[in-house]
Amino acid sequence: MISEKDPADLRRRSVRSFVLRAGRATAGQERALAQLWPKYGIEYSPAPLDLRALFGRAAPRMLEIGFGAGEALLEFATAHPEMDCIGVEVHRPGVGRLLLGAEAATLRNLRVICHDAVEVLQHQLAPASIDLAHIFFPDPWPKKRHHKRRLIQPPFVELLAKTIAPGGTLRLATDWESYAQQMREVIGASPAFANVASDAGSIWRSEERRVGKECRS
Repeated sequence: MISEKDPADLRRRSVRSFVLRAGRATAGQERALAQLWPKYGIEYSPAPLDLRALFGRAAPRMLEIGFGAGEALLEFATAHPEMDCIGVEVHRPGVGRLLLGAEAATLRNLRVICHDAVEVLQHQLAPASIDLAHIFFPDPWPKKRHHKRRLIQPPFVELLAKTIAPGGTLRLATDWESYAQQMREVIGASPAFANVASDAGSIWRSEERRVGKECRS
């Protein structure tokens, strides 16, 4: 792990979509990571995935980046068996909890990648391979000097634009007003996306997303 005290290491460090937080997986989550990962997990590789072979069918594909404990992703995958769903998350406790939920629900349309989303978008997901992408409540980095660490920045949006198929949808949610404004500005500046929300540029939480915080999306 790179030391935060070494400026030279920090300069060499590539851009990441996350910061690892302290947290320990429960015994059940650790068992899920050991026993269920072969069934639901996708190891990171810099080669593009063959999603049709992975899921055994041709179907619309949904991607959630930073799914946390996985409640929204589980709900979506359960409600949409016609779609193949991929979750990307770096925090092992959340991944373990999602695996437990997927097994309890006997889901066949869900797979998980435990890796940095930037590298997944850069290398592992082929261009135009995703029809719907969700990013709900990314770290708001509320202090102004930390805003540069926010996930929704022009370079990351370019990666999303490459990965989402023409006519596809990107859904964002945050409960920080300043971050919502930044999201609107960054997405609005991208020629690849058109805001289909109201004139205000945002909407109240969709009825489809019943779990999670009450916010504007």
